[in-house]
Amino acid sequence: MENVRHLEPREQPSAPAIVDAELDVIGGCMHYPRYIPAVRTILRGSDFLRPAHELIWAAVVHLADHGEPTNTLAVQMELERRKELTRAGGPTYLLQVADHVGGDPEYWAEKVREAADLRAEADLGRRIVQHATSPDAEPGQAVTFIDDYLQRQKERAAGRSGDPADALLAELLDASSLDNMPTLEPLVGDILHLDTLARIIGPSGHMKSFVTIDIAGHVGTGMKWHGHHVRQGTVVYLVAEGARGIRQRVRAWEKHYGLKMTGVLFLPRPVQARGPEWDTLIEAMRRLQPTMIVIDTQARVSVGVEENSNTELGIVIERMDDLRRATEACVLLIHHTGHVGEHGRGASAAKGALQSEMHVSKKGDNARNVIVTMKIGKQKDSEEGSDLQFGLKVVTLDGEHKPDGRPVTSVVLQSLDQRADAPAIGTPEWLVRRLDTDRVDIAWGGPRVIAWCRDRGIQMRKDKIEEAVRVRKRRGSFDEVQDARNDLPPDLPRSTFNEPPPENGGTPGEFEENPRSNIPPQTGGGPGDGPSKPPSPRSPSREGGGVGEDEKNTPLCTVCNTPLQPLRATRGYDTHLGCDPTTGSHPAA
Repeated sequence: MENVRHLEPREQPSAPAIVDAELDVIGGCMHYPRYIPAVRTILRGSDFLRPAHELIWAAVVHLADHGEPTNTLAVQMELERRKELTRAGGPTYLLQVADHVGGDPEYWAEKVREAADLRAEADLGRRIVQHATSPDAEPGQAVTFIDDYLQRQKERAAGRSGDPADALLAELLDASSLDNMPTLEPLVGDILHLDTLARIIGPSGHMKSFVTIDIAGHVGTGMKWHGHHVRQGTVVYLVAEGARGIRQRVRAWEKHYGLKMTGVLFLPRPVQARGPEWDTLIEAMRRLQPTMIVIDTQARVSVGVEENSNTELGIVIERMDDLRRATEACVLLIHHTGHVGEHGRGASAAKGALQSEMHVSKKGDNARNVIVTMKIGKQKDSEEGSDLQFGLKVVTLDGEHKPDGRPVTSVVLQSLDQRADAPAIGTPEWLVRRLDTDRVDIAWGGPRVIAWCRDRGIQMRKDKIEEAVRVRKRRGSFDEVQDARNDLPPDLPRSTFNEPPPENGGTPGEFEENPRSNIPPQTGGGPGDGPSKPPSPRSPSREGGGVGEDEKNTPLCTVCNTPLQPLRATRGYDTHLGCDPTTGSHPAA
């Protein structure tokens, strides 16, 4: 075992060294009171190893607060007034304290603070061991020791002072400091926010869980939730009720959207909020750092709690808040309403702690006519939004059948409020838009697009993908022409660049624009007609297949093999304007 390194315990500061450091702190502050405010933010009285030092320090601080001297005589008189001079060691020891001026009191205060923290940790360990080894020990009860320790450390870090009043005063903010406070971060539109407690309530069987699963799926995948912006993140869904039915709902959602419900994790059992396992859940979620935690339902994680008692329900809500504080996630509860009204069942203690509360209800007796309504019942810091309405779409699960042969089905939500300007997810039109958005090459064939979809978790049938590919190829060149045309002003006259000249030798529309003239009539013309223009020269005869001299020298279009217009030929073009180089076609005459 020569190659094994033995771990040596970390060297702890000795008691004499700590005592000397404490003397340097107190003696330095007695001689130089200007150090007292800074030292007070580092130390509290209980940090001193010797009780006598705690008494002397309290007298020094009291004198400084009242603007009195902090020399040896003044401290002695203050201790006498408190009747604590003997406990503090008497006048002789007080003189020894005053003789210690060892440099920077703040530096030695940090050393005293570190030693105090180490003693507190050692004391915590001893208490846990002592409790765990006692005859009546029960698992999990030692957690209270840890909670007390962490709470003390949190308060200490906030105030950095031994005086509770000082710690509270340090937390006060003036009006200008309010701008530095973090604002609510949206998770789902203006409905749900990070680091808040929210709740969805409604009667039993009124689609609360379907709405929540739909929200969870959109947050996990990052898709907009029926038109509302979503911040993508991990979702943990605590399925404390109806765990066996969750799979069908998730599979139906995935088939409807053509995507895997990534980013959503399920715990298919309850964890009691007032039990020791809740602390384990908090620690697990603190490590995972999800953006949303769903608890379905509130009643199933608070078994044995009197719902009508504000005191007992208040404890449950505080445990929910512990989970929120540890993760800064949106903790979303699902809860039932009472037999009458639209309020959550039980005491009102819960509603005061909620940032948001939504009420879900449905009307109708089958999937074809059911309307699910979600009312935004409470938004603590913003205006309550308008109601949202959804219809239901029945989804048949592939390859699953009931014992009698009927297919297994579930339902998904379809917004009745969102404009129908976007194609339904999973259709060829939707895939065309998705491919265009990602700028996928239009020349890709079916196999490459199928592989592209597979890599992104898009689940679509092969025939739908191939239909999307055909649509893009058919409209490819048309889109390019349309884009070019759309760049031109809409009021331009029709182009005549590719049209032959009029047979009468004039310009189109000339006679309509100038129907009469004051010039005397000419022979062969009607009264008031202007002088006729000389006839245009005739083209050379084509009898016998002969070709004129000009046409012999005119280059041919490389696409349709007919003569180019002279103007295009002189400008270096080798195709007609209407010829499509990609297809080799020529426009009809």
